[in-house]
Amino acid sequence: MYGSHINPADIREKDLVLAEERADRVLAWVEEAQADLDKVVGTGEGASGQVTVSVTAEGRVLDVAFGPRAMRLDSHTLAEEVLAAIARARTDAARRIDELMREGLPGFDPAEAAAQFEGLLDTPWR
Repeated sequence: MYGSHINPADIREKDLVLAEERADRVLAWVEEAQADLDKVVGTGEGASGQVTVSVTAEGRVLDVAFGPRAMRLDSHTLAEEVLAAIARARTDAARRIDELMREGLPGFDPAEAAAQFEGLLDTPWR
């Protein structure tokens, strides 16, 4: 339903109309689901489990918590733990958004859409 295998060198008017209709459906869903998307929070931990981070759907850090043994880590390791926890929290938030999209837009595959976007524009999506 949403997947499209348009050859950029051979785009037809019909392809553009279908792509626009799909985009309109996705945008309508985003408007309807905005409240749910605003509630998405991803969480992640560092490798030692002594650093926990939560982020918004946009990746903004909401909270960083340190376990009781976190301060025993040297500063370099602690910094690595924080960065790893943030990365994992952002991955978790993206996974949660993908789940919402799959539920709200049957047949839509966010990973496939991102891959197509990257292929067409030669630009990373995430």
